[in-house]
Amino acid sequence: MKKSVAGLLWVLCLVSSCSVLKKKEVAGTASEKAYTQSETKPYDKVITKEAVSHKGLMDVHRVDQTYYLEIPDSLLQREMLVVSRFIKTPAGAPAYGGEEIGEKTIWFEKGPANKIFLRVQTLVSKASEEDAISRAVNNSSASPIMEAFDIEAIKGKDKSYVIDVTNFINSENALLSLSDEQKKKLNLLSLEKDKSYIRDINTYPINTEIKTVKTYKAKISEDKRENLPAAVLSGVVTVEINNSIVLLPKVPMKKRYFDNRVGYFASSYWEYGDDQQRADRNTYIHRWRLEPKEEDMERWKRGELVEPEKAIVFYIDPATPEKWRSYLIQGVNDWQEAFEQAGFKNAIVGREWPEDNDSMSLEDARFSVIRYFASPVRNAYGPNITDPRSGEIMESHIGWYHNVMNLLHNWYMVQAGVIDPRARKMKFDDELMGELIRFVASHEVGHTLGLRHNMGASHATPVEKLRDSAWLEKHGHTSSIMDYARFNYVAQPEDHISIKGMMPRIGDYDKWAIQWGYSRFPGQMSPDEEKELLSQWATDSISANPRLWFGGEGRDFDPRSQSEDLGDNAVIASAYGIKNLQRVVPELLEWTREDKSDDYEGLEEVYNAVYRQYDKYVTHVLKNIGGLYVTPKTIGDQGDVYAPVDKTRQKEALDFIDTYVFHEPSWLLYGDVVNKIEAPLSKKNFSKTMEGVMTTLLGGSRLSRMEFIADRYKYEEPYMPEEFVADVSGLVWKELESNMPVDPYRRSIQKAYVASILTLYNPKEPKGGFIDALLAKLSEGSTLHTDVRAIALARLMTLEDRLKRSIPFTRDSMTRMHYQFIYRQIRDAVGEEKLPLQIYPFQMGMSVQDGEQ
Repeated sequence: MKKSVAGLLWVLCLVSSCSVLKKKEVAGTASEKAYTQSETKPYDKVITKEAVSHKGLMDVHRVDQTYYLEIPDSLLQREMLVVSRFIKTPAGAPAYGGEEIGEKTIWFEKGPANKIFLRVQTLVSKASEEDAISRAVNNSSASPIMEAFDIEAIKGKDKSYVIDVTNFINSENALLSLSDEQKKKLNLLSLEKDKSYIRDINTYPINTEIKTVKTYKAKISEDKRENLPAAVLSGVVTVEINNSIVLLPKVPMKKRYFDNRVGYFASSYWEYGDDQQRADRNTYIHRWRLEPKEEDMERWKRGELVEPEKAIVFYIDPATPEKWRSYLIQGVNDWQEAFEQAGFKNAIVGREWPEDNDSMSLEDARFSVIRYFASPVRNAYGPNITDPRSGEIMESHIGWYHNVMNLLHNWYMVQAGVIDPRARKMKFDDELMGELIRFVASHEVGHTLGLRHNMGASHATPVEKLRDSAWLEKHGHTSSIMDYARFNYVAQPEDHISIKGMMPRIGDYDKWAIQWGYSRFPGQMSPDEEKELLSQWATDSISANPRLWFGGEGRDFDPRSQSEDLGDNAVIASAYGIKNLQRVVPELLEWTREDKSDDYEGLEEVYNAVYRQYDKYVTHVLKNIGGLYVTPKTIGDQGDVYAPVDKTRQKEALDFIDTYVFHEPSWLLYGDVVNKIEAPLSKKNFSKTMEGVMTTLLGGSRLSRMEFIADRYKYEEPYMPEEFVADVSGLVWKELESNMPVDPYRRSIQKAYVASILTLYNPKEPKGGFIDALLAKLSEGSTLHTDVRAIALARLMTLEDRLKRSIPFTRDSMTRMHYQFIYRQIRDAVGEEKLPLQIYPFQMGMSVQDGEQ
């Protein structure tokens, strides 16, 4: 008989704890009496008249400096989520007030000998209670007892158990304190108990909040950069921590199964059943619980937009500068349109924090907050806290670092400065900075809704459409704000693109992903039935609209899924981007000028941003060479999951590298700029960049992958590794054909080429230096049992012969010395014995100019 997932029983308790429940029915058995009983006292002798009490999820009592929790019998065995956050951190720490420390799921249970046990959930596997295998799962799913509390008193017929939690909260434990890894990061040692205390415990209907001050003995490191100022001054470090204990729903939210074609964060566990022949991985997405109000159910069934029973609310940290709050709120509210596509209006709202409400706390896990950190870190992030049983998102605290504005400024000036005149100064107007803040807020809110990065979204836009004003007004420059698409760097000044066509915004993919994850279906569908429907929906939707494709985080070899790229052709898009950078560099002196008394710090910062942008364009193009398209599919979808990048596109990418890397980018060495920010070492720095490109271009991993693709996929015209290396050689050694002098930059290119080929030939014996060692590390192992080393040897022997014949006719003295150095380097590595060159150049796929003339 087919069993519903909704009918599964959580089998997370230890067998002994389940037997304890049975003992409740037969009190006073012999086995119970065998334990040493701890005596309980009359309730009023423990919770005296002097007690300061608060009623809530668990009543809290404070008698002098002792804290008691009163746990009702109805709360035993109920799962609770414990979320720990910093309230205050020491100066200089890599963490800030409001940031999460950790989360765990716990429950209390009645133990023998008048004990209350605190267990920590370890969800790895489960099974239906109706299946015999559930016993085996139960036997291998023991959740640890973290603490055993004496029952100090019992209240009432319904029974509520009073336990003393003072020592437990003040102790160093894995539930309420810092983890070993966090202490190591902060150079903290043991807890100083006499300098640690409970600041306050408050309780509310579904949560209890514990605030503590904890002081740790600090370790002083020899590396002064690792030491916190407080540790140096006093030898100790003090932090303030908030622990939220939140009651999870008695009936978990219905799960929605994960589909790797739609980008959601997910949780999973192993699921067992009597009818299985293998264990199943049960994977379900993270999402908020959105349900129509009871009175709106009929309207919802008719397809009308309705407000949810409980909206998603994000509060703005009152520490946020007032002028930015409205933009952060807009960033939250921008998602309302996406939820309307899922059938809900006003499903998500941003609000100011009610500072006059003493019953609310920023650290309270019931409230989602955009926390503002006074930090030089240039970042923002959007986590979500979930019910591990169902994937239900309970709350989120978005982290917003003050200095993210500095990052936004540099991005926008470099990428959009030639289009938007407002970007041509070091301090943006509030309106422009507010628009940039809004975009980042929308991105981070997307993460809190369960959405992962979609680095493939920008590939859905044809490059030339990025220059089409009308098209951009309608669609935006990327299909998802969850991409790292930043700003439209492809648009040229003559295109007259509006600001709307330059900025990221919530797109087609985002709306569809929310619809897929949050739409509800009439009737009582099981998760399995929903899975079938949602899978077909994904198949039909993505095949009908390629803009809905999810490209993942860009961690594989797919050039469509890259961080901070634009368009469906990185070669063309990057060429447009560099064209704009060439316009930006001569203007930097003027754009970064603030006051005559200022130094050139701003100029240097923005110039470095230009350089990094150039480097990104090169990286985007490089990924096409040896690239492999990865398109997740189900059996019902058409087409292959894996397909190589077209050979023509790979050759175009190599031509780009020749144009913009193999020849010195003199436009980037603009004298009026470079001479004001550093000593004349830029060419050396660019040589390092070029060497890095050569390292990855001729890396053993790339060449082995090209060989594997050609052999495994049997395509008509693959880009063979021997042909690719020959093409690179032809571009690098052009001067050998014309007997022209080789300039310093090109000499560096040629040296880097030889270092790469030598490392391919013998990766276990790098010739010295950082680049050689890096090349060896990348190549070692990846080229074993491939033809890559043979290809490298052939290239070295060919080049040695060409150099030998060219040196006597080289007139430029520095070029001749350079050739002699390379010749000697190859000869020392390869040795004297060589095969006759004339028998193999064409067989190896080399061009005429590389072989015997």
